[in-house]
Amino acid sequence: MGYDNLNNYFKTNFALMHHYGYNLRDLEGLIPWERQVYIDLIQAEVQRKNEENREQQVQARAAERVARTR
Repeated sequence: MGYDNLNNYFKTNFALMHHYGYNLRDLEGLIPWERQVYIDLIQAEVQRKNEENREQQVQARAAERVARTR
């Protein structure tokens, strides 16, 4: 979720404000490495939640298969 051009910078700011409650003043006050640390932490959390959701879906499908065979 980093940025390599001005367009991505604004998209990243928007995502951080819209989805994670940051405000623009705080975002623009971050040191670049500090900003990247927060972005990396958010990416790791999103990945963890996605994996958790996938595991729940697999378990739900398995439970459905078991219920159908009865």
